[in-house]
Amino acid sequence: MASSHSSSPVPQGSSSDVFFKIEVDPSKHIRPVPSLPDVCPKEPTGDSHSLYVAPSLVTDQHRWTVYHSKVNLPAALNDPRLAKRESDFFTKTWGLNFVDTEVIPSFYLPQISKEHFTVYQQEISQREKIHERCKNICPPKDTFERTLLHTHDKSRTDLEQVPKIFMKPDFALDDSLTFNSVLPWSHFNTAGGKGNRDAASSKLLQEKLSHYLDIVEVNIAHQISLRSEAFFHAMTSQHELQDYLKKTSQAVKMLRDKIAQIDKVMCEGSLHILRLALTRNNCVKVYNKLKLMATVHQTQPTVQVLLSTSEFVGALDLIATTQEVLQQELQGIHSFRHLGSQLCELEKLIDKMMIAEFSTYSHSDLNRPLEDDCQVLEEERLVSLVFGLLKQRKLNFLEIYGEKMIITAKNIIKQCVINKVSQTEEIDTDVVVKLADQMRMLNFPQWFDLLKDIFSKFTIFLQRVKATLNIIHSVVLSVLDKNQRTRELEEISQQKNAAKDNSLDTEVAYLIHEGMFISDAFGEGELTPIAVDTTSQRNASPNSEPCSSDSVSEPECTTDSSSSKEHTSSSAIPGGVDIMVSEDMKLTDSELGKLANNIQELLYSASDICHDRAVKFLMSRAKDGFLEKLNSMEFITLSRLMETFILDTEQICGRKSMSLLGALQSQANKFVNRFHEERKTKLSLLLDNERWKQADVPAEFQDLVDSISDGKIALPEKKSGTTEERKPAEVLIVEGQQYAVVGTVLLLIRIILEYCQCVDNIPSVTTDMLTRLSDLLKYFNSRSCQLVLGAGALQVVGLKTITTKNLALSSRCLQLIVHYIPVIRAHFEARLPPKQYSMLRHFDHITKDYHDHIAEISAKLVAIMDSLFDKLLSKYEVKAPVPSACFRNICKQMTKMHEAIFDLLPEEQTQMLFLRINASYKLHLKKQLSHLNVINDGGPQNGLVTADVAFYTGNLQALKGLKDLDLNMAEIWEQKR
Repeated sequence: MASSHSSSPVPQGSSSDVFFKIEVDPSKHIRPVPSLPDVCPKEPTGDSHSLYVAPSLVTDQHRWTVYHSKVNLPAALNDPRLAKRESDFFTKTWGLNFVDTEVIPSFYLPQISKEHFTVYQQEISQREKIHERCKNICPPKDTFERTLLHTHDKSRTDLEQVPKIFMKPDFALDDSLTFNSVLPWSHFNTAGGKGNRDAASSKLLQEKLSHYLDIVEVNIAHQISLRSEAFFHAMTSQHELQDYLKKTSQAVKMLRDKIAQIDKVMCEGSLHILRLALTRNNCVKVYNKLKLMATVHQTQPTVQVLLSTSEFVGALDLIATTQEVLQQELQGIHSFRHLGSQLCELEKLIDKMMIAEFSTYSHSDLNRPLEDDCQVLEEERLVSLVFGLLKQRKLNFLEIYGEKMIITAKNIIKQCVINKVSQTEEIDTDVVVKLADQMRMLNFPQWFDLLKDIFSKFTIFLQRVKATLNIIHSVVLSVLDKNQRTRELEEISQQKNAAKDNSLDTEVAYLIHEGMFISDAFGEGELTPIAVDTTSQRNASPNSEPCSSDSVSEPECTTDSSSSKEHTSSSAIPGGVDIMVSEDMKLTDSELGKLANNIQELLYSASDICHDRAVKFLMSRAKDGFLEKLNSMEFITLSRLMETFILDTEQICGRKSMSLLGALQSQANKFVNRFHEERKTKLSLLLDNERWKQADVPAEFQDLVDSISDGKIALPEKKSGTTEERKPAEVLIVEGQQYAVVGTVLLLIRIILEYCQCVDNIPSVTTDMLTRLSDLLKYFNSRSCQLVLGAGALQVVGLKTITTKNLALSSRCLQLIVHYIPVIRAHFEARLPPKQYSMLRHFDHITKDYHDHIAEISAKLVAIMDSLFDKLLSKYEVKAPVPSACFRNICKQMTKMHEAIFDLLPEEQTQMLFLRINASYKLHLKKQLSHLNVINDGGPQNGLVTADVAFYTGNLQALKGLKDLDLNMAEIWEQKR
C-alpha cells in the first residue's frame, strides 16, 4: 500500500520472519519487492500527489487484505504447523510422511552446466559491481530493527516450549488419542491411596497448560503491539477520507447544477425538434405499415380472383410475396397471426389444383381428334401450368403426362379397330363379341389397311407429344437461363459492393480523423435516402391508396411491397408466347438439367409406348398363325410398312425404339424359316421325282438367266402376249455357254433368285437367308449325289439303271450352280455388314463340295469304262482276224460313251474325259500284252496288235471333237532294258 515520504516504516509479516520495509520513492523506476498489502493506509500529508496515491474505496474494494481472513485467533494460535518449520515444500504440503525419491533426468531437457551461464555472468558482472558499491555505501540497519529481530527470536524460542500436538492441523479433543495425550487419566485416578500425589500431578498439569497459554498470549500481545501504530494510522486516515468525500460531494453537486442549466438553455429546444422529427418519421412508418396491412388484407380475395381465371403463377407469386411481408415487415401483428397458416393451406390447395388442371389439360391435348393439325393446345395455359408446377417443385407432372400417353395409345388402337370392324360387312358383331376376335376375322388387305391407319395415327400422336414437350422443355431452359443470368448479376453486384466497402472504409477513416461521429455521418448520408426509397417504392403505383374491401380487382396493390425480392424478366417461348420468369424459383441448375433430360426421356418413352402397343396388336393377330401364313409379297409389304413407321418415329423422337423392330425381326425369322422349309420341301419333291433326263428350257427361264447376266438378280416381271409365242429351247445358254440341264435345276435357279430378292426386300434377314440358302445348296448337292452317284433314283423314281448320260447331265447341272455361286456371294456381300463378312465362307465350302462332286462323277464315268476294258481285254488273244472282236466291242462302247456325253458336256471336258479313259485302256492293254508275252519285236504278233491298236485309234479319232486328241499308243509296250 502506497504512503507518503514522511510516514514511518510499517512492520509486515511473512512466512518466516518479521521485517520493516522502507518506503521507496515512486518517482524512481525501481521495481518494488512484492509483499503482502498493509493493514491500514498511512496518514496523508495533504500533498496532491499523495492524495492521488492514497487508498481508494473504489479501486481497493476488491483487493484482498488481512481483514478478509475468516480464521479466528485461537485457531491461528493452535495451528500445529507453527511449531516447527518444515524442511522443504513437499513435507509442508504433503506431510511428514513424504519420502524423497530420485527423479530420473528427462530425455527432453538438456544438461545444464556452468558454461550456459557464462554469457549471463559477463552481462551482469558490471551491475554486480555497482550493487556491491551501493551496498557498502548504505548505512547498517538501525538498532530498532536488531532489537525487533532479537525479540522475534526470543518469542520463537518461547513458542518452541509448546508441545507439537497443539500445533497439528487435525488437533481435536474429541479424538480419544489426542485427549489422552493432552489429559492423561493417570492424573485423575484416586485409587490405591495415591490421591495426594495425583492431586499434585493434576495441579502440575494445570499449571503447565496455563504456562502454554501465557506464552501464546504474550506472543499475541507482542504481535499486536508491533502493529499498534498501524491501527492509529487507520483511524486518522478514516477522518481524512470523510473530509475528502464531503468536498467531492459538493463539487459533484455544483457540476450537476451547471449541467442542468446548460441542458435547459442549449439542449432542450434541439432535442424537442429531434423528438418531433422522430415522431413524424414514426407516424410515416405507421401509416406505411397500415397501408401495407390493408394491402395484405386483400391477399385472399385477390388470390381467389386469380384462381378463377387459372392464373396459378400470379396467385403463387402473390402468396409468396405476402408471406415474405408477414415474416419481415408485419411480424408480430396480432391480427395477422393466422394469415400465414391460411396462405400455406391455400398454397397446398393451389398445388392440388395445378396437378388436376395439368391432368385435365393432358387428357384434352392427347385425346383430341387426330385428324387435326399438330399444333399445341392452349399454349399459354400450358406455359402457365408448367411455371406454376416448377415454382412449387411439383416435378411429378411428367409422370402424369406419361400415364396419359399410355392410356391414349391404347385408345387409339381400340378406336381404329372399332372403326375398321364397323366398316366390314362380313363380320357379325352380335355373334363375335370380343373386339380381338373381330379383328382376327379381317383378311390381310383389311388388316393391313387397319395397321396402316394405326401407324398414321401414332405418327400424328407422337408429333403432338413432341410439340407439347418442346414447349415444356423451352420453359425449363428459360428458367435455367434466368438462374444463370441471376447468378452472374449477383457476382457482379458482390464485386461492386466489395469496391464500395473499400471506399467506405476510406471515408470512415476520414470521419474519424476529422472528429465526427460515424453514426451522424451515416445518418445524414444514407438513412434518409433509404427511407425515401422505401416510401417511393411502396407508392410507385398511381393507385397507391390503401386497398379496401371494394378494391378486389386491383391485385397490383399486393405486389408493391418493398420487402419483396421478386423480380421478373421477359422471355419468349418458341411458340410465340412471352413469359415472365421470376427469380424465386426454388429449383437448382442440376434439378433443372435433370428435368430437361427427363423431358427428352419422356419423348423416347412415347415412341416406346407406340411401338409396344403396335407389338401387342401384331401379337394378337399372330395367335392363329396368320403372319406365318403370309406369302412373300404380303410379308414384304408388311415389313416395309413397319420399317417405314420405325423410321418415322425415329425421325420424330430422335431415337430408334427396339420393341417393334424386335417383333419384326422375330416375325421375319419365322417367315424365313417357313420360306426356307417350303422351298426345301419343294426341292426335295422335285429331286425325288426327277428322272435325270434333259429337259427343255422355257423362254422365261432363259430370260431369267439373261437378267442375271445383265446384273439384275431378281425375278423378271411376266410379259403378257410374248411368252406363249416363244418355243422352249433344248439347252440353257449362259454367257455363251450351253448347259443341258434337268427341270429341277431350272426351278432351283428360280428359288435361289427368290432368296436373293427376299434379302433385297427385307434387309434385316440377310444373315438368316444366307444361312438358309447355304443349307439349300448343300441339300441339293448331297441329295443329287445320293440319287445319281448313289443310285438312289433306282428306288425313288424307278429307273432301271444309272446311265452315263444321267451322270453327265448331273455333272452339267452342278456346273451351272457353281457358275452362279460367285454371283450369289457378291449379292450377299453387298448387303452384309462388314462384321459379318465371315459368313461368306459358307459359299467357299459349297463351291468346294460341288467341285468334289463333279470330280466324283467324272471318276465314275472313267470307272465304268475301266471295268469294261478289264472285262474285254482280259479275253483278248493275238490272232487273226484283224481287227479282232475284242477291239470291235471296245470301239463300239467308246462310240456309245461319246454319243451319250458329247451333247451334254463341253468339248474340253469331253476331251479330258476321253484322255482319262484312254489312259485306263492303255493300262489294261499293256497288262494283257505283258501277260501274253507279246513284245514290240516286229514279229507277227506284234503286227496283229499294231493293227488292232490302229483300228482303235482310228475309230476314236473319228469321233466328233476327238480328232486332235493325242492318244500316244506307244506306251502300251514295255521298254527294253
